[in-house]
Amino acid sequence: MINNLPINIREHLGDRTYRIDNVGMSNANVMFYEDLVLKVEKSTAEAQREHQMYQWLQGQLPLPNIVKAMEHEEHHYLLMEKLKGEYACSDFWLKQPESLVEMLVQALQMLWNIPIEHCPYDATLSQKLKHAEYNVEHGLCDMDDAEAGTYGENGFSSPKALLEWLKQNQPEEDLVFSHGDFCLPNIFIDQGEISGFIDLGRSGIADRYQDIALCYRSLLHNFDGRYNGGMAYPNFDPNMLFEKLNITPDWEKIRYYILLDELF
Repeated sequence: MINNLPINIREHLGDRTYRIDNVGMSNANVMFYEDLVLKVEKSTAEAQREHQMYQWLQGQLPLPNIVKAMEHEEHHYLLMEKLKGEYACSDFWLKQPESLVEMLVQALQMLWNIPIEHCPYDATLSQKLKHAEYNVEHGLCDMDDAEAGTYGENGFSSPKALLEWLKQNQPEEDLVFSHGDFCLPNIFIDQGEISGFIDLGRSGIADRYQDIALCYRSLLHNFDGRYNGGMAYPNFDPNMLFEKLNITPDWEKIRYYILLDELF
């Protein structure tokens, strides 16, 4: 695969060996080198936005340093320095659920404390639903990978039907800076500190429940085994998230934002 990479990327890699990352759930190809990470995906607005958000967020969040970002033959290449620490979904952290949830709450607060006045991207529902409509119209929604009950006898008949429901049932928004895809593989922890955030292509101004809902779902399925090859960690209550956030969960919003994510 290395020989197929653009020369401007290869010159940074030298003779390093790599392994393919199988943790995340995105459509990108991610290669881990000893000290670098290369993310390759089809050129999309979201891929370009990720690089731009890394630039805007420098000094505001712990992020990987960008070595090279470029477009080549309809693909986007993002070469970054490797973050210190481990995924929040690592076995080490899943065996310490209370400490893990406390770290995730810390990560959420770091995001929400970023001033949004000059944020370059609007990820509010008015914009998200436009993107969702594009995905529906172009057949980009994966019904087979949806949460149980989203489609079928007791759910929606199609992504189009789900989209129409989402348009007609928009909740009021409590706007913050949102990660956009706040899942455990996108958070790194090192020695009890948040060491980095990745996959920021959907970040921007949005309701805080965009993050809360996906964090809740990610906790639920990392512990029940759906997201990590069937390895379950029993006796975990994902409601611990709300206790550590000191909030009463808004289940209607949680359901709404999980359903919205089915169209991305």
